[in-house]
Amino acid sequence: MISKMSIAVVDDERIIRVSLSDDLRDMGYSVKEYANAQSVLVDFKDFRPDIIISDIKMPGMDGLELLKRIKKLDQDVCVIIMSAFGTIDIAVNAMKLGAYDYVTKPFNPDEIFILIDKFKEIQSIKKENKILREQIDKKYDFSSFIGDKESNTELFKLIKIVADTDTSVLITGETGTGKELLTKTIHFNSNRKTKPIIKVSCAVLSKEIFESELFGHIKGAFTGAEYDKEGRFELAHGGTIYLDDIDDVPLELQVKLLRVLEEREIEKVGSSKPIPLDIRLIASSKRDLKVLVKEGKFREDLYYRLKVFPIQLLPLRERKKDIKYLISYFIEKYSYINKIKIEPKAQEVLINYNWPGNVRELKNLMERLILLATNGKITTDLIPLSITQPHFSNILKTTTTNSLEQTMSEVEISLIKNALLRTKNKTKAAEFLNIPVSTLRTKMDKYDQK
Repeated sequence: MISKMSIAVVDDERIIRVSLSDDLRDMGYSVKEYANAQSVLVDFKDFRPDIIISDIKMPGMDGLELLKRIKKLDQDVCVIIMSAFGTIDIAVNAMKLGAYDYVTKPFNPDEIFILIDKFKEIQSIKKENKILREQIDKKYDFSSFIGDKESNTELFKLIKIVADTDTSVLITGETGTGKELLTKTIHFNSNRKTKPIIKVSCAVLSKEIFESELFGHIKGAFTGAEYDKEGRFELAHGGTIYLDDIDDVPLELQVKLLRVLEEREIEKVGSSKPIPLDIRLIASSKRDLKVLVKEGKFREDLYYRLKVFPIQLLPLRERKKDIKYLISYFIEKYSYINKIKIEPKAQEVLINYNWPGNVRELKNLMERLILLATNGKITTDLIPLSITQPHFSNILKTTTTNSLEQTMSEVEISLIKNALLRTKNKTKAAEFLNIPVSTLRTKMDKYDQK
């Protein structure tokens, strides 16, 4: 593939200028030649090259002065300096002024080609990083919280208030409500967004690995410590440390965590040398820490150290309005080829379900339903019985009798109650159950259901 990168070659020696320019054109570059530095500056508005290869010693303006002026006009232009007077001082001075690199005449053209290839590689990485950063910014902007705009307004206000501060945040909410997403949203909307965000899954930290995993260790600190190791806190320096499921940290280990959070420094296992920390702390809990404090399962001082800026995420069953937006979002996300639609009745079933696994459960189900919707529609018959008839599933789990007749009676009662609860009307309930109204009345009398 021929490169479209543009290059300006500046040298008062015609032979060198023409020879190098021809070699670069043969490589597929767009090249313009200049016999002096002034011409480059005059032409700069109309022709802004990606790379300038310039001699130092030229009549009038020299290469170093050209370098200074070019960098004032555009910092992104790559300038490679060449000179027959190769000294360390000239090279150092050129690099200080912003030169990409320096070659000494006479040089092999391959030296220039290698420098250009390295510059192109760096530019490619920068471009990829820019695209990645834009993707991250988009992924973790406020629109990442799918749902009713009105219900999310208060959450967005809290994010805006706390994001650009170093204040500790405690996020509470059931499993699957989006605590990690909220953490990343806060981080990537803060002034620490270019620094690391390190997650610590507290639920997996045993007493044996707690200190080493969080604070690191030095070589020889214990059997098997064959090298120095950086802990999670040290890796998060300058960025954010996310303590997920902090309610699972054993009581006897909480005091060590408290000390680090208060003093903002760690000591590696096997070392007494303190290491200062610059971190932003975000912790999450699936249980009410205040209750755990009362039960003696969580330190009160650690609780108050964490709870500087609390944010609670409601379970999905308490924000029914969000469900239809989430359904639409997941259909858009997972409909890889054909656009899948969901029938109104199927959507109603999903909205009325309690979602004990919250958004995570809904996400997993939608991905499955989209794969099953071979005719392009998500219908009620594709939805698991545990969701369409949760009462029925509960009966099968909790029934204490082996009698088929008794079990069927319990199922019928549950289905009738569920239909009446949904429809608030006997006629509609009969339609929902696909039985005549007279049959429904008979069964209600049989089971003494009013």
